[in-house]
Amino acid sequence: MGLLFLLSATLLTPPVSAGDSARAVPAPRPGLLQSASFRARPPAKRYSVTVPIGKPQPAPPLPRVEGPDDARLPLVVIDPGHGGHDPGAISPYGGRREKDVTLALARAIRDQLVATGRVRVALTRGDDRYLVLEERYGIARRLKADLFLSIHADSAENEEARGASVFTLSEVASDREAAKLAARENKANIINGVDLGAHGGEVSSILLDLTQRETMNVASDFARLLQREAANEVPFRSNAHRFASFVVLKAPDTPSVLFETGFLSNKDDAAFLTSRAGQQKVARGVREAVQIHFARRIADERQDSTR
Repeated sequence: MGLLFLLSATLLTPPVSAGDSARAVPAPRPGLLQSASFRARPPAKRYSVTVPIGKPQPAPPLPRVEGPDDARLPLVVIDPGHGGHDPGAISPYGGRREKDVTLALARAIRDQLVATGRVRVALTRGDDRYLVLEERYGIARRLKADLFLSIHADSAENEEARGASVFTLSEVASDREAAKLAARENKANIINGVDLGAHGGEVSSILLDLTQRETMNVASDFARLLQREAANEVPFRSNAHRFASFVVLKAPDTPSVLFETGFLSNKDDAAFLTSRAGQQKVARGVREAVQIHFARRIADERQDSTR
């Protein structure tokens, strides 16, 4: 309840001389405020509001980094989409859940990358747990990852829709379908009861920063490379590289790509993605793209250092 303030003020008005006393004097017009004083009158009742503020929660522990014990090697963070009480898409063929398929794919990709001995790898989740979207790319940022790859499996009303897609960040979607997919994936936070994805003002402003622009350029280069290298292993859609405003891709300083590996709503894609042979093919495609990507980056850095 606020206080009532009483205002008294003296206004500057034109002076009246003795000769003017016999004449009618017009009402003074508002003049300049010369002085003012305020007096507070306390309210009849007093109210107090107590807001409990909990202690700041520590950041969750970081996942284990696997691969060679050499911090100079590039680090790839793989994010199996969905998890916990968020199953993601559910296939009409066998009822397989996206959260289980993405975890199996992520493990296969991790194993093949670690086997090369050229990169280090971490998973955002190694079991069936739920992570809000900001936690997912937050792990990549805290680990100072060189690449963030979020793994998903799509679903569509049209059971004929099939093939993989690679998405990179853009505030303007490349097509209507991409925009609808991003909106659906971004609702993962709302499932947990808090729409943290709506509070992206800070990240949105960073999108205009040169660092973010460079990050997005690197991500787009990798997306095109992934499509090219995995094409022999994984069936892709005709318009495979697409753009949308995925919250999970909004790390301002980590190149981030979302890999939709196929459609669980399609019989052939579902059989491919849930089979060990299909998962190994996806992993091989990612492995080849990652190796070429970092080989190029290292070559570019060496060339820049000699200039």
